[in-house]
Amino acid sequence: MPIFPKMLLAMLALTATLGFAEPTVRPGDRVALVGNTYADQLRIHGYLETMLLQRSRGNPVSVRNLGWGGDTLAIRDRPTNFPSESSTLAEHKTDLIIACFGMGESFAGEEGLEEFEKQLKAFIASHKGKKYNGKSAVRLAMISPIAQEDLGASTPGFSRRNQILKSYLGRMGEACRQAGIPFVNLYEPTIRLMEEQKAPKITENGIRLNEYGYWATARFLADSLATPILPWRIRLNAKSGKAEARGVSIDKVTMDGEGIRLRILEKTPPGLPSPLAGPIHSSLRSTRDLMIVEGLAAGKYLLKVDGQEVVSGSHEDWASGLLLDQSPAHREADSLRLKVNDKNLQFTYSWKALNQVHIVGERRKSPAGAALPGEVVQFNYLANKKDEQLGSALQAKTRNWNLIRQ
Repeated sequence: MPIFPKMLLAMLALTATLGFAEPTVRPGDRVALVGNTYADQLRIHGYLETMLLQRSRGNPVSVRNLGWGGDTLAIRDRPTNFPSESSTLAEHKTDLIIACFGMGESFAGEEGLEEFEKQLKAFIASHKGKKYNGKSAVRLAMISPIAQEDLGASTPGFSRRNQILKSYLGRMGEACRQAGIPFVNLYEPTIRLMEEQKAPKITENGIRLNEYGYWATARFLADSLATPILPWRIRLNAKSGKAEARGVSIDKVTMDGEGIRLRILEKTPPGLPSPLAGPIHSSLRSTRDLMIVEGLAAGKYLLKVDGQEVVSGSHEDWASGLLLDQSPAHREADSLRLKVNDKNLQFTYSWKALNQVHIVGERRKSPAGAALPGEVVQFNYLANKKDEQLGSALQAKTRNWNLIRQ
């Protein structure tokens, strides 16, 4: 089994070709996501933000999602008296803006390319030199739109749409190159996923990712934007007791009549479990954490970690490798993702409350409207407190692993 799977090699190559000495997202960064529906939906799934937190363990990033469904570079409508984007960026003391545009603009077709390029350059220029954190110029990164998926009759002309998207992608990449800012090409990895036969669909309507699609693309984005993390690999020989690992260190191996016991330190964070219980894309399997045990006597074996059942299989299954998605570390990682989602919800209540008419509109002088400003402040307080607590969940742990014959 190769140490560096093909998809991870592609991630590392892309990160290297960006041409920047440091990763785009750095430990301790205060990050703001802006842009279209793609950016907006990142906040309710939480995969990318959780992975960015994992990659900044010890000095966690702080993320605020300012995405708004339907936003384009030129059309970003907001309710009356809505706080300006610059004021929100300054309140967050933003170090880095990650911008997601291009999908909505691409519906103007090839005749809209020139205008799109102008708008993109104007957007980049609008943030140049701004010190939202009060001390240094904000950094900017761009993420391209995904490809359009073929969903049959509901997505006619998808091939033509993808040709147009590639044209917009080219303009984005060139504008970013000229401005000297990082650009992540999300079109190429998504078109590869979409072309894989008999694999799950990654979008709801061809252009809007489903939860599996956000999970499937999150690792690529996280490893492109921040320091990459390779998946865990644990290989054990049940006859000799010889063990080797990546991502964890094996402190001790004990073999007796009751099974095989290991003491394992989790050096790097685990991967996030897939939201699908069934098969996933074959190209993504190598990005998941895996344990291989060779030389087992014929039979079925159960892995327990700190007393919790993780996975079971035959000796043949273990020789091929079994996924560790249900280990305590993986469950804690997914629990962290849910906490990220809750933090984002509290921030949304404070920034993009659904009852704007009571806050800044015609009902702001009603009894309900009069009470809401204080509630908005409290939601922002909750978001900030929850944000502070996220980093404390990123602790490396040592656990007891037991492989037991059933």
